[in-house]
Amino acid sequence: MNAETGLLARLRASVGARPGEGAVLVWATTYYFLVLCAYYVIRPIRDDMGAASGAENLAWLFTGTMVGMLLVHPLYTSLVSKLRRRQFIGWTYRFFILNLVVFYLIFRAVDASQAVWVGRVFFIWTSIFNLFVVSVFWSLLTDVFRPGQGKRLFGVVAVGGTVGAMLGASITTGLVGLMGPLNLMLVSALILELAVRASHVLDKAEAAMRLSDDGTDPASEVGAPSTTTAGAPAPASSEAVIGGGMLDGIKHILSSPYLLGIASLILFYTISSTFLYFQQVDVVARTFGEDRAARTQVFGAMDIAVNALTLLAQLFVTGRFIKWLGVGAALAFLPLVTLIGFGVMGFAPTLAVLIVFQVARRAGNFAIQRPAREALFTVLGRSDKYKAKNFSDTFVYRLGDQVGAWSYTWMGVFGLGLSGLAFSMVPLSLAWLALAGWLGRQYLTKEKVKTP
Repeated sequence: MNAETGLLARLRASVGARPGEGAVLVWATTYYFLVLCAYYVIRPIRDDMGAASGAENLAWLFTGTMVGMLLVHPLYTSLVSKLRRRQFIGWTYRFFILNLVVFYLIFRAVDASQAVWVGRVFFIWTSIFNLFVVSVFWSLLTDVFRPGQGKRLFGVVAVGGTVGAMLGASITTGLVGLMGPLNLMLVSALILELAVRASHVLDKAEAAMRLSDDGTDPASEVGAPSTTTAGAPAPASSEAVIGGGMLDGIKHILSSPYLLGIASLILFYTISSTFLYFQQVDVVARTFGEDRAARTQVFGAMDIAVNALTLLAQLFVTGRFIKWLGVGAALAFLPLVTLIGFGVMGFAPTLAVLIVFQVARRAGNFAIQRPAREALFTVLGRSDKYKAKNFSDTFVYRLGDQVGAWSYTWMGVFGLGLSGLAFSMVPLSLAWLALAGWLGRQYLTKEKVKTP
């Protein structure tokens, strides 16, 4: 028994967890694992439908996704305003589960010509589904974990998402020939229902987590019952209805420099990501021409490298990096990589440079930038964690895609080549780097107020 206790203690220490945090950490990781597994089961189906729609229509499909985000966000925040946390999370996920079943039935009923149009709707829906279910997950995590815990443990939780994404893609690759793509929609729906169950267990496990990061009164820990001035227990955070209006998220972002800074951080990331994606298309096309096998081999090798680096970093680097160097340094990591990468691409827009840059950037985002960005919300009120965060994670994210795509296209029209297009991202990267530093300082100020 003592040997087992010692083993568990060493395991907790290896991932930066403390006694009392184990159950919450396990269920948070399981929840994220199931969410991304469900999405990656249907992602190849979405991509195939996007290709069937025609490359010339992809820009319009992304525009449709952005408009869809703007329409769905108020519906979600309306639920947040009226229901308890456990309820609106369950309703949101089961809404998407119902959608999957409806798409399954529609695809079985339509003919080939109609299926193309339904496929376009499914492409837009899946793009909305992805950002929403992930955003809801991270909103819950920022509500469950205190700022110090987020810095230590978000990297470990992210491991679950990475493994889930890998398993989801493997499920589709291995079973699509046996089951067909339509039946895989039902598999995704089943996995998403398991994610709902995991979120409910996580909600319950939160109440058992009492040990704070700095050894202060356990009642100060998120999920522990606080007391009113009269000495009576206050309602647990998960049981309290957030209230407010459906447009609170948008209003708060526009009125808060801190929230506007986070939204701008996401915007800079997505604009630069779209630019790099378009450069990847150009460089790979110039290198391999019509050799689809060679292109696929390169993309596959890049994905393997990204997954391997991400897993290693999430397990052994992320928590320590954020804890020792701070959220500001973690936020600055990706814009610094982007600044250097686009600078080198400007001088040498070659395949080798592109591969190193893209792998480093994607792994850096998953392992360092994303956990640090989510930690920014741990110092905010519950309304902003669910409403403002959701608007930034969905609409602002897709807005950045649009700005990046159309900016790249128009710059190309005016004669900028690969080098010029790469250099055009240097000023944006510098602004992004400065913003990361400012947000890091603002986070520290708010953290001191949050945990006096």
